[in-house]
Amino acid sequence: MLSFGAESFVFWLKIKIYRTIILPGVLYGCEIWLLTLREERRLRVFENRMLRRIFGPKREKVTREWRKLCNEELNDLYPSSNIVWVIKWRTMRWAGHVACMGERRDVYRVLGGEPEGKRPLVRSRSRWEDNIKMDIQEVGCGIWTGSSWLRIGTGGGNLWMR
Repeated sequence: MLSFGAESFVFWLKIKIYRTIILPGVLYGCEIWLLTLREERRLRVFENRMLRRIFGPKREKVTREWRKLCNEELNDLYPSSNIVWVIKWRTMRWAGHVACMGERRDVYRVLGGEPEGKRPLVRSRSRWEDNIKMDIQEVGCGIWTGSSWLRIGTGGGNLWMR
């Protein structure tokens, strides 16, 4: 679809700017985010909106009318990973690093420790550890219970390096 002239250089340059400036700015610190379904959807909408601006509208051959590119066409033009999968991959990689840190490090104690005291009887908020467990199950690496997600980085597999 893309030619090898000035037009392809413009697409290449826009994608390069998107990958090197925009995505790192958006994904800064995403390793510790607690993503809800609403936030995942908003991130996908953001990514698709950026890709539509990069690739522009498409002209129909038969009707000669301009239209927006649909999501499948965007995925064909930009085959890189979905932004939500990038966030989940980075989160699981960070979980592996935390698991390797050991019990003396503060980060390990905060993320892997059990809180003391009583909690209110209302529905508890989602925790970072809960998101790690859901992401591991979604990727299909088995069922991890309790704090056994820590086995990722301590000999239970190199999940974050895949």
